[in-house]
Amino acid sequence: MDTKPRTDPLDFGPACREVAGLLDTITDDQLTEPTPCPAYTVADLLAHLTGLTVAFRDAARKDLGPTTDTPPSPAALPPLAADWREVLPRQLDGLAAAWRSPTAWEGDTRVGGVDLPGAAIGLFGLNEVLVHGWDLARSTGQAYAPDERSLRALRGMLAAGAAGNADSPFGPPVGVPGDAPLLDRVLGLTGRRPDWRPDN
Repeated sequence: MDTKPRTDPLDFGPACREVAGLLDTITDDQLTEPTPCPAYTVADLLAHLTGLTVAFRDAARKDLGPTTDTPPSPAALPPLAADWREVLPRQLDGLAAAWRSPTAWEGDTRVGGVDLPGAAIGLFGLNEVLVHGWDLARSTGQAYAPDERSLRALRGMLAAGAAGNADSPFGPPVGVPGDAPLLDRVLGLTGRRPDWRPDN
């Protein structure tokens, strides 16, 4: 996997705004629905997004501590806070702002208890936001159109070896036609079926 620092830091803003735009229409009845992440309901996925936005924000700031030292664990996922509709959009904004600093992409930092170059962690964080945004959109029946620059960067990272390895957080890649939409090709590299629906 290529973890060399990037010279052109990516803007998290488009991906974060795309995810934030999904939140207002999610109903309480949908919180128990399944998602493409087998261990997560919609509520679990929202709780995971709430935690990762803080962890990757702090990683960008090099503010290392409990939020960056704790490995993610579905079994230890905290319950979704009652005020998530207000909190999560603010945290998405804060995440995007933190990664706009050039220093976020320089040197090493930590997330999930793992030390890596900031450039690598930045790409992992963008992947978490963008792909889990698709999970959330698909689970709640909403349209989802992430920006092409982010998709191209993530496809490059995933195709270079982040997917399908023994130490990868992703499942085995799912075969997707080479002429499929770029989003579908990215999803396939993360082990997702682009045609996933809650009832299939």
